[in-house]
Amino acid sequence: MPKETATQAKEKPQAMHEIPTDLNREGVAEITTALRRLLADTFALYLKTKNFHWHMTGQHFRDYHLMLDEHSEQIFAMTDDIAERARKIGGPTLRSISDISRHQRLKDNNDESVDPKEMLAELSADNQGLTRYFRSAHETCEKYNDVATSSMIEVWIDQTERRTWFLSEIVQGL
Repeated sequence: MPKETATQAKEKPQAMHEIPTDLNREGVAEITTALRRLLADTFALYLKTKNFHWHMTGQHFRDYHLMLDEHSEQIFAMTDDIAERARKIGGPTLRSISDISRHQRLKDNNDESVDPKEMLAELSADNQGLTRYFRSAHETCEKYNDVATSSMIEVWIDQTERRTWFLSEIVQGL
């Protein structure tokens, strides 16, 4: 087999992925980068919320435990929509836990013991941070006239602001 033919046989053909959208390539790249970071932050917030749900203690255990379970379900529900939106416009999404850690901006909490008030205050701050990240991604979508992603982000902002509101009201009362 000639050297040229052997080299060609080893290489896998690169299939061109046609973008199933009228958004330009630059827009798709910038929007999917923003979505990938949002997805990483959403997974980080989901896991932190579940962590605090599992490790909640104290006088209001049942109420906080149930609220954080509800919050984590809502946060987790966003993940599939974020990832599928990136794929729908022709971009990549996250592939692993290490990929999440490379892209997340929200900080993990690995402390063994966290006071309930500190848990709720940290989750309130993280939800506020996520809202800021959503707003920034929304600006990117507006720049490229991606009304579908913008619309989805608006719903996520509303949900995140509601979680922030609940958490901050509780923290202020403690």
